Amino acid sequence: MDDDYQEIAVPNGKLAEVVTYLEMPAPSVTDSNVEGPWTLEPRPSPDIDWYLNLYRAVGEEWLWYSRLIMSKDKVEAILADPLVDVFALCREGREVGLAELSFNTPGEVEICFFGVAASEIGSGAGRWLMAELLRIAWAKSPNRVWLHTCTLDHPNALPFYLRHGFRAYKRTIGTYTDPRVSGRLAKIADARIPVILPDSGDAPE
Repeated sequence: MDDDYQEIAVPNGKLAEVVTYLEMPAPSVTDSNVEGPWTLEPRPSPDIDWYLNLYRAVGEEWLWYSRLIMSKDKVEAILADPLVDVFALCREGREVGLAELSFNTPGEVEICFFGVAASEIGSGAGRWLMAELLRIAWAKSPNRVWLHTCTLDHPNALPFYLRHGFRAYKRTIGTYTDPRVSGRLAKIADARIPVILPDSGDAPE
């Protein structure tokens, strides 16, 4: 083992993730003309219940949790922000994806959330959605478009972003309470990663 190797214990009931931050400093022509049966529907100031239901439907498999632990007032404030754009990816009248862009930092566009339902994975929906989001983002003439992904995301997420012209520029490690232990997500969510209950035994049944 290398001398600089460090092993950090993660407490029971917690999850650890490696987060990679990526940016695109100029428009990419990758997949700029993708076609498909989808439409991207803006949802200005969406109803919070609608938003959280779609957020959960798209992200539960990948343990999306950040908006589930926020207060309702804080989520509603984000959704009502005129510098935040929320979109539903639709196919034949069904909502099969969620995207969210933030224009809050001058000169930047953040892709805050990007995901498609399990039924669309492998169909080209992700490529189509990314092409549409980049078209919208670069129409604002920002200095960069950026996002982040983590090791709990779909295994192809990071390669997907790299193929679309993003480059990695920062990496962090974070821990947080497993949302399946706290009851925010079902214990059966994301079978790839086993739930380890805290030693205290105070996890909800």
